[in-house]
Amino acid sequence: MISFRPVLEEDLALLARWLEKPHWRKWWGDPQTELGYIEDMVLGRDTTRPFIFQKDGDDKGYIQVWFIGDQQKTDYAADYPWLSLLPEEAVGVDLSIGLQEDLSAGLGTEALRAFVRMLLEEGYGRILIDPDPQNERAVRCYRKAGFEVIPELVGKTDDCLLMEFKNTEGKS
Repeated sequence: MISFRPVLEEDLALLARWLEKPHWRKWWGDPQTELGYIEDMVLGRDTTRPFIFQKDGDDKGYIQVWFIGDQQKTDYAADYPWLSLLPEEAVGVDLSIGLQEDLSAGLGTEALRAFVRMLLEEGYGRILIDPDPQNERAVRCYRKAGFEVIPELVGKTDDCLLMEFKNTEGKS
């Protein structure tokens, strides 16, 4: 069973350890910088909502939801001009598995599906994810969770591949 709990200040030490792991370092920025971003979220200086996801009560990874419209109005948009190509009402999600031994076991797909269900229940109809196109493991996971590449944005988003959730309920 997958569950989500908001990241608290006391979780920052756990996240600092995860950010140092090789499978995080490959796709995330400098661990201290990234931890600072998460701390900003926890302290309310950023509207992004960070969560620890758990499986059967054990902390297994990190997931967050960020609000496209909010990011379109920040300095962040200057570094990522493709944000202006996205619908203001959409949300973006990011996900990372805590430990290497939990990779390639379906955990990411399971967590992402559960998180998307939660977001849909909260009323968000457009859910995006933006992996590095070289991160083939992530792209496969996101496809399994119901995300599809947004074809009209391929090649317009620098180092990310924009994908949108397509409701696949009832499909195998």
